Amino acid sequence: MTQTNDLGTFLKHRRAAVSPADHGISVRGGRRVSGLRREEIAHLAGVSVAYYTRLEQGSSTNASEQVLEALAKVLMLDEPERAHLKDLNGARPAVKLRRPKAESAPEPMLDLLAAMPQVPALLLGRRNDILAWNQLGHQLLGCHLDFDAPLNPATRPSTTRMLFLDSQTRAQEGQWEHYAGPHVAFLRMLSGRYPEDRDLAELIGELMMRSSEFAEFWASTKVRECSFGQRILHHPQAGTIELTYHVLSQPAFPDYRVEFYTTKADSPSRLAINTLSGR
Repeated sequence: MTQTNDLGTFLKHRRAAVSPADHGISVRGGRRVSGLRREEIAHLAGVSVAYYTRLEQGSSTNASEQVLEALAKVLMLDEPERAHLKDLNGARPAVKLRRPKAESAPEPMLDLLAAMPQVPALLLGRRNDILAWNQLGHQLLGCHLDFDAPLNPATRPSTTRMLFLDSQTRAQEGQWEHYAGPHVAFLRMLSGRYPEDRDLAELIGELMMRSSEFAEFWASTKVRECSFGQRILHHPQAGTIELTYHVLSQPAFPDYRVEFYTTKADSPSRLAINTLSGR
């Protein structure tokens, strides 16, 4: 799928999600479309119907900042969705995929992992590959995998593949859909940010073919920044653990993120984490 079609698909889905009542448009009789009509979007955004139609059809690209802001307001987009709209708008009509260099863990971020031995933590790359984890992060999320697997790009675990294709990861997710939906929404945002990344495109293609659930989430065109949230795990050794995940990034290393997990003090989940750490 080209990025121009991605732009059109994103606009169509968001148009269908906006109620006419949200913009004070009265509806009389039956409507043939859900959400807003093209002419209504164009009128509210101050552009011609023909121009907006070309955007949805992918025959116009590089809309101005003013047009994008107007469309974002009419479509009631949040900040991650606005950023995704701009990424899709700036993509060339025919993107040439390129194989990126193998990712390597930045030393300062490895130092950060080493500095928090009592907190489960992972270092993630651009495509949600695990580039490193501390002992507790490995025990919590990948105890059935080799601890050294992240060191080799050929064996490096992918949190996305684990979530959709790894039976043990799937079995221990207490609220799988609650966690998987935002995960795919974040991956879609990455696809707009890095349209030339062949490895990312192949990851998405593989999951579309192998997981109908992934394909269903992907078809929703939702985008989301995942920097904080809740996760429940049914761990094979420690039992049920209620966690809060946090994601840290540094401007010097924009493609890398440290994801770490916390629990409430004096809770059963904290005791479970202490058990995993050997305390």
